[in-house]
Amino acid sequence: MSDTSIYENPLLSRYASREMAENFSDDKKFRLWRRLWIALAEAERELGLNITAEQIDEMKKYADDINYDVAHKFESEVRHDVMAHVKAYGEQAKSAKPIIHLGATSCYVTDNAEVIIIDNALDIVLKKLVNVMDKLKKFALKYKDLPTLGFTHLQPAQLTTVGKRATLWLSDLQMDYYNLVHLKQTVKLRGVKGTTGTQASFLDLFNGNGETVRELERRVVAKMGYSKFYGVTGQTYPRKFDYNVLCVLSQIAQSAYRFSNDIRLLQHMKEVEEPFEKHQIGSSAMAYKRNPMRSERMGSLARYVLSLPVNAAFTASTQWFERTLDDSANKRIVIAQAFLSADAILNLYLNISENLVVYDKVIAKHIAAELPFMATENIIMDCVKAGGDRQELHEHIRVLSMEAAKNVKQEGKENNLIDLIRKDDIFRAVWDRLDGILDAKNFIGRSAEQVCEYIGAEIDPILNEHKNLLGEHGDVRV
Repeated sequence: MSDTSIYENPLLSRYASREMAENFSDDKKFRLWRRLWIALAEAERELGLNITAEQIDEMKKYADDINYDVAHKFESEVRHDVMAHVKAYGEQAKSAKPIIHLGATSCYVTDNAEVIIIDNALDIVLKKLVNVMDKLKKFALKYKDLPTLGFTHLQPAQLTTVGKRATLWLSDLQMDYYNLVHLKQTVKLRGVKGTTGTQASFLDLFNGNGETVRELERRVVAKMGYSKFYGVTGQTYPRKFDYNVLCVLSQIAQSAYRFSNDIRLLQHMKEVEEPFEKHQIGSSAMAYKRNPMRSERMGSLARYVLSLPVNAAFTASTQWFERTLDDSANKRIVIAQAFLSADAILNLYLNISENLVVYDKVIAKHIAAELPFMATENIIMDCVKAGGDRQELHEHIRVLSMEAAKNVKQEGKENNLIDLIRKDDIFRAVWDRLDGILDAKNFIGRSAEQVCEYIGAEIDPILNEHKNLLGEHGDVRV
């Protein structure tokens, strides 16, 4: 049970997955630090420094056995987290104590580890993003030809289909996917650069041999599983990378926000609902209510993520010369919480998109209330084909439409335009064909074909590329 006497971050206790929370844990960070120290020592030994295999073996022995109590004790004394962990590591790997962190600055471990953690977090986001796309694909195909009212300006417009509307949500995520993939392709480690990025300390260690220093950096980066590193840096990796990361997360949040708003509107109209569990309570006072809690939460978290890129922009633009430390505390909060929020948003998106409930009878009822007006042009054209006068027909249907609109708006009754048309002899030629003319599927254009063509050409290739990631489900804990 949690300690209720202190603040607990709801991103951890309520919303984000354990997978993402563990990715940003201190334990992962400090294990990465030790891996980086081992990689550095190995590469330095391979390139001729006086470091023994026994020293490296002892470092490896304690790579995952972090003596946190000792590290905390040292940090309380030296007020420096990296040096505290260097000392704590040296207390365990005693023979390696003289060579741990040799030639490095703090940002060698902090920044390289941060990039790896961000990269791993992007992998989690990518997995969940393509799974949401897979859920929406299935939903779109299932309802590709189910007519529904389309809206512009939130006013009834031409018909579309439930599945075609879902492809709009899918298209947003497709753009986010490409931005995320591009970001992944640009990930670089800080590398082995020294205090101000000049590699001077390493040049000194290797007696002025610049090529050996270059090879050291290549080897260390490769040992950490990467091939790319920044060609030039100050003390840190460029903070504009953080801005790019938060922009991608913001774009995903934008797409999710748009989806959540649409679902909330559809639930208001009783056409489509998010899942509602058997014992779920919508209101403490109004027992009948079925509030779109998941969609509302998604929008709430999305609003937070949308606000974060400007924070990273300030950080990137206020780096003084080779670096300033006023980004450190900020980054500890912003990067992790941005990913935890994005993770929570995608968990909700997964849960909603695979459990949407569609009420086709309500949708049909809403279509029936508006379709007579939309069908007037078709009725006129069919009557003209039967020999009618277009201008005369237009005037009659205009008058009848005004009467029907009055019936709906002023009297609060059903749209009776079709009944009025059935009583006007000028439209006798189409009386026996009105039901066919009013078939909603006559008004959805190429919606169904567009769904199939779009998914086949643009979405299936993405999902096929990541088929090993599919099968995720969204967990909503509270």
